[in-house]
Amino acid sequence: MAWSKVERGDGIFSSQMKSFSSSDAETWWYLPYDQLNLDLLPTQESIGIILIESEKQAKRRPYHKQKLCYILSNMRHFALETQRKGIPVVYVSTNQQYDESLLKLAQEFGTIHMLRAAERELRLTLASLIEGGTIVERPHPGWLTPQSWFTETVGREPPFRMDRFYRRVRKEKGWLMEGDAPVGGKFSHDADNRQPWKGEHQPPNAPEYSIDEIDEEVIAFVNERFAEHPGEARLDHLPTSDDDHRKALEFLSDILTLFGPYEDAMTKESRGLFHSRLASSVNIHRVLPQEVIDVVVNADVPLNSQEGYLRQMIWREYVKHVHDVTDGFRTLEVYDKHAREPNFLEQNNPLPAAYWGAKTGLNCLDEVVSSVMDEGWTHHIPRLMILSNFASLLDINPRQLTTWFHEAFIDAYDWVVEPNVLGMGTYSLGSAMMTKPYVSGTPYINKMSDYCKNCKFNPKKDCKVSNLYWAFLERHKESFNGNIRMAMPLRSLAKRSDEKKAEDVLAYQDILAALSDGREYLGNQLRLTH
Repeated sequence: MAWSKVERGDGIFSSQMKSFSSSDAETWWYLPYDQLNLDLLPTQESIGIILIESEKQAKRRPYHKQKLCYILSNMRHFALETQRKGIPVVYVSTNQQYDESLLKLAQEFGTIHMLRAAERELRLTLASLIEGGTIVERPHPGWLTPQSWFTETVGREPPFRMDRFYRRVRKEKGWLMEGDAPVGGKFSHDADNRQPWKGEHQPPNAPEYSIDEIDEEVIAFVNERFAEHPGEARLDHLPTSDDDHRKALEFLSDILTLFGPYEDAMTKESRGLFHSRLASSVNIHRVLPQEVIDVVVNADVPLNSQEGYLRQMIWREYVKHVHDVTDGFRTLEVYDKHAREPNFLEQNNPLPAAYWGAKTGLNCLDEVVSSVMDEGWTHHIPRLMILSNFASLLDINPRQLTTWFHEAFIDAYDWVVEPNVLGMGTYSLGSAMMTKPYVSGTPYINKMSDYCKNCKFNPKKDCKVSNLYWAFLERHKESFNGNIRMAMPLRSLAKRSDEKKAEDVLAYQDILAALSDGREYLGNQLRLTH
């Protein structure tokens, strides 16, 4: 039997796919959507590649249309690029789940090989095929560090802290090291990387990519099959071909010099500032992590920028290990007693429509959500200090927030989004990953961004974000007893007058009510109209 064509129709992509039979390769490899790189595979074997588009999987959640476009177009471009190298490719587009299609393929192709899936969700989907021998699972060489480095320095039980792992990786790899000592005399240059951006050092424009016929076909397909999904189907700002991803990697050199000092800054003038936007390429392995490391450690740029970016790459490894050793946090005793989900502070308000684009009147939140709806992306500080911060201050259920991140962000997969949102963005894991919650009031947002300038609320007069902060501390103060990192804010809370605490509660209630109803928050006017 010959395989190649996409099962539905004879489109441009399908017409370019050649037919191959099972005898055209010694071993057949199934490559999931996030393993799109031949350098991950053994070179000594005669191999064939199996790629599967699963509409059933794509409809498992209301994924942002751009996320669907990105994955599908990258898979199709990778299939054609692989085929041009003389490697047979079987490409299946189906309404079935991955395990159903692979079981059918195995009847003709025999044993199918694959690298260990990064996503826990996919491992569970394929578990029975692996256990039964239909699929032979091999180690995934795309990761930079073995799990043993993590367990030997951090352990398998919380509290999980990155520092010892980070130092171990630097020493083992020799990255920015002089013997056993870090270049510059210290491992962390984080103190140098907290500057707000005030318009100096104009950031480069984000890369733009030409739209080819494969992209156009994918966009039309997503608009037809996933019309009800959020966002606009577009690919002009996303790399899909190998040439595109080389261009994306080159952009790293354009931003790296100033990445460090401004990595925490936020501005409406440039959504990316000096961030590389490479996570989406790296997380599907179109760009290998080691390629990124090579650029960073060999760059002639300030040390704080090198170390800051290197830290981001090692953090990526760290959260993957945390997710794996805890089975996606299912081994931790920080669960909501009813839902069996991580929820240390028992926060259960539903995610408001504001996160899908309903305007709130709070410019910082509206600006960041607009970025997500427009591009399926923001850099890590808006994710942490705006999106996650507001969710924490409003007691939004952490699993609902995590699911939203998974659906809305192009670079989000369970192994990365769950540790970053459940463990860091919210305090749903308690102190398992973080020593304190990442929450802030108005001063931080006003200092590190220019969002307050165009907001109808004045940061020094009537902005209520700080009221949300104090109300959050008041509601959860018992949970922070004994936490040394929270001692100072709790002492300040104790000195806060009853009148101010009452104002805090009203601000919390009013903002939560407005956002829950999908309305803009009107400030003091809100109470006058009710």
